[in-house]
Amino acid sequence: MRWGEMSWPELRSVPRDRVVVLAPIAACEQHGPHLPTLTDTILCTAVAEGVENRLADRVVLLPTLWLGASHHHLPFGATLSLDAMDHAGLLVNLLRPVLREGYQRLLVLNGHGGNIDTMQVALRRLQPEFPDRLLAAASYWDLAEPELAAIAQGPRKRMGHACEFETSMMLALRPELVRPELARDDCRAEMSELRGVLVVEDFRQRTQRGSFGYPQQASAEKGRRMLEAVIRRTVEVVEALLRRPIPNTATPLSNTDGDG
Repeated sequence: MRWGEMSWPELRSVPRDRVVVLAPIAACEQHGPHLPTLTDTILCTAVAEGVENRLADRVVLLPTLWLGASHHHLPFGATLSLDAMDHAGLLVNLLRPVLREGYQRLLVLNGHGGNIDTMQVALRRLQPEFPDRLLAAASYWDLAEPELAAIAQGPRKRMGHACEFETSMMLALRPELVRPELARDDCRAEMSELRGVLVVEDFRQRTQRGSFGYPQQASAEKGRRMLEAVIRRTVEVVEALLRRPIPNTATPLSNTDGDG
């Protein structure tokens, strides 16, 4: 079921306790010389629609939010962005009306690295207001990390930016928008002694091309396999959320042991 293709009476008839609302969020930002600015939105939408196609009566798919927290890409231009606090607030205000309608399960499906913090903040802000709802969020590449790593042929086995992963999936979905002849492998070595440490940088401090990874290793065939792996894993997550009980909101027991 697709929210944007249904009327209000049709949406009102959806059983709130038998579906997961799937909310894809992405970005419109520079993706190097070889990929279009809407790459994150195209990919996240394809994954979300693939899930809805397989679970049509158990998923209510919201339209993809194309505006992300992308200030770290602004030095390159060609980027539309909200700052992190405004983006978290946007997500709260976008999702609150959905929850007020009584939907009990929500999965925010993220397609842009800059949204990771903002979607977590948004759900933490919403949880006290809706403690009896199951609120979840994930970036699509994290759901299928082992599967994607097994498909990748470049040295980097994790998602980058305009990398082997994204370029392959774009070649599978929208090859007419990809400029493979402009792709260049560019992956600065990460310092092992800083493993686990957050170092805040904008993207020009990581790469001069606006891409990060091994896009020259990309192929449409790998892209199709990657998309299938991500969709399959996201379907599994939605099914698990449908099986998971709604959170208990009973008042915690007070101390009744007489211990003071």
